[in-house]
Amino acid sequence: MQYIAPLAKVIEQFRRLPGIGSKTATRLAYHILEMEKDQVRSLAQAILEAKEKIGYCSICFNLTDSDPCQYCRDQGRDGSVVCVVEGPQDVAAMERTREYRGLYHVLHGALSPLDGVGPDELRFKELLMRLQKNNIKEVIMATNPDVEGEATAMYAAKLLRPMGIKVTRIAHGLPIGGELEYADEVTLSKALENRREMY
Repeated sequence: MQYIAPLAKVIEQFRRLPGIGSKTATRLAYHILEMEKDQVRSLAQAILEAKEKIGYCSICFNLTDSDPCQYCRDQGRDGSVVCVVEGPQDVAAMERTREYRGLYHVLHGALSPLDGVGPDELRFKELLMRLQKNNIKEVIMATNPDVEGEATAMYAAKLLRPMGIKVTRIAHGLPIGGELEYADEVTLSKALENRREMY
């Protein structure tokens, strides 16, 4: 479908975002045109401000507007445990549990040789330096339960074991409320593998 040039430009910008297809991009563009000018200005300003003010923590590489980030500054957190995640959104997910009180390290991706992502493209060097400087007793690998995430966790475990640091992996399996008949084979095998004794 042919759109007038300014609208087509907005649609194209939205289509460049991950997970946004043509229909969603078009719907968003039309929605913005229906918004008040002040609302559009506020949205644009918020995006620009976020881009200008947010950077990476020099310790854990999470997104932050102050360096070091709030988690690295928090004296109440357990400094002997580091949870390694793929991206900043994973830190937010872990924090939502309200269970984890240790520190984080963000790799900014996962190993994917087919996509040209090797250890040098991720924050492994910084992790090693951090572990050598601090009294870390455990590293929790909380990478995604996919091929790349598993490869990343295995690579990290091989890298860290010689340092005498305990390396653990978050458990994977069936979600609460899920039904066995709809689970795929990998999820079921992980659920069996990570079973624990009932008390």
